[in-house]
Amino acid sequence: MNTRQKTTEFLKECLADSLISLMKEKPLEDITITEITSHSGVSRSTWFRNFHTKEEVLSFKLVVLWDRYCEARNRNKNIQIYLATVIDFFQFNLENRSLVELLYKQNLKNVIYDAFWIVMEQQYERSLFEVYQLRFYAHGVFGLLEEWLTRGCKESPEEMVDLVCRILAPRTAMSDS
Repeated sequence: MNTRQKTTEFLKECLADSLISLMKEKPLEDITITEITSHSGVSRSTWFRNFHTKEEVLSFKLVVLWDRYCEARNRNKNIQIYLATVIDFFQFNLENRSLVELLYKQNLKNVIYDAFWIVMEQQYERSLFEVYQLRFYAHGVFGLLEEWLTRGCKESPEEMVDLVCRILAPRTAMSDS
């Protein structure tokens, strides 16, 4: 990444951090772009050059946090359909629980899903089967995250992986249900 790209990424993150800070004081819909740019010390033109919505800024921040999480653990930042990824997904959300809960509190769970899908989508060209498989995976794991958060994250990430395994285990007969 060249110096200009690094500067742009830094400024985008400053905008995201300011928005998150302001969201702790009032609802997203009551926060203006002028407030965000003033709070961050970043120009309005930087905002409009890089973002279309406040939700996009929040998804950007989650993707940045995911990239850092993976870098710190020497993990591939692109989510693939592996159980090891599921544990990372839940661990990441646990470590960023205050932000995730803030987003849920403000009815912005779509931001979390959008960021999750951005990370998944950054991979490689896929077959039709793989596209549907990824969507199935994304919605399923996201649904588990939502329930986990609702219940106060009482289960560990390891216990969540065990639940995923049990949920995805094939049933042998209809009478098992």
